Amino acid sequence: MTSAILDTFLDFQKSAQAESFRAWQRWLNAPKVPQIARDVRVATTPHDVVYEEDSLKLLRYRNEHSIDLQEPVLVCFALVNRPYILDLQPERSVVRQLLKRGFDVYLIDWGIPTAADRTLRLQDYVCGFMKNVVNFVCEHSQSPKLNLLGYCMGGTMSAMYTALYQEQVRNLILMAAPIDFSGDDGLLNLWTREEYFDVDALVDAFGNCPGSFLQSSFQMMKPVQNYFEKYVTFFDKMDDDAYLENYFAMERWVNDNIPVAGETFREFVKYLYQQNQLVTGELRLRDQPVKLQNVTCPLLALVADHDHLVPPSSTLAIKHHVASQSIRHMSINAGHIGLAVSSKAHSQLWPDAAMWIADHSTTKS
Repeated sequence: MTSAILDTFLDFQKSAQAESFRAWQRWLNAPKVPQIARDVRVATTPHDVVYEEDSLKLLRYRNEHSIDLQEPVLVCFALVNRPYILDLQPERSVVRQLLKRGFDVYLIDWGIPTAADRTLRLQDYVCGFMKNVVNFVCEHSQSPKLNLLGYCMGGTMSAMYTALYQEQVRNLILMAAPIDFSGDDGLLNLWTREEYFDVDALVDAFGNCPGSFLQSSFQMMKPVQNYFEKYVTFFDKMDDDAYLENYFAMERWVNDNIPVAGETFREFVKYLYQQNQLVTGELRLRDQPVKLQNVTCPLLALVADHDHLVPPSSTLAIKHHVASQSIRHMSINAGHIGLAVSSKAHSQLWPDAAMWIADHSTTKS
């Protein structure tokens, strides 16, 4: 008994000493924290702006590898937040995964809508800006088709675009894209119900949907993690420079808020969250019916098992509404943003996803 008590005491003493040593390491590293926060770099992959329209900029990434595939990849991010989450850091970059696989890669930066943009509608983005960008990319790359990769709201818009202009899309790749809005799995589906959320009052009052409103809404979906746990973890890892660099890169992106054009936000909430028109087939853009059954190209759906913004079932529902013969889905044990930036995503998911796109693309002769 005495020996067991002594062993327990010695183990406790060792643990206490180790934790005390780590505490000193954290505090000794504290002076470096402001410098790491100041010097953190995001969106470092070299690129050129090759097309501009109003606030929109189209980036084409310089490929140090050979471009082996005929159809380029056009990346369409959501109108919420900034698109550099897809090129956050060199080792956490979807863009670099695609470049390494031999693609010519373009990305839409929607820019920041001004008060004058409050009247822009969903059809202006899908049938206007996106159509012009796709036409430019096809001409610029000398390819009649492209691979369209849409993330979150950008994936919803990409599905709409493909349903309207299938002849221009070689492969459709959806990342955590809400398609079927009928379920109750996600808080956003509940919060945006007509009886709870008066989107008309919000848009009529503000013009554009404020970025601060969207950020606070997203943070309140996981309040313990966003307002408590992440700071506890930050302190615990204050001696880990690599962790700090990733932490401040993410914080820069999370707090880089932008508004959403008012009428587009109004329509997205009403037509999709409240009326589910994309699935029911009632959606019309510029008097054209948006029918998912018009999608015939190969389809890849990428989902995160712990996505609190877009339940996997919402994205995977597209399989029941398109006419594509080749449909594949891949999942990963991560969250909504982890699908793009987690180390697990870049070691386990993106090599396979990039290979799938390549296998369904045309090899240059």
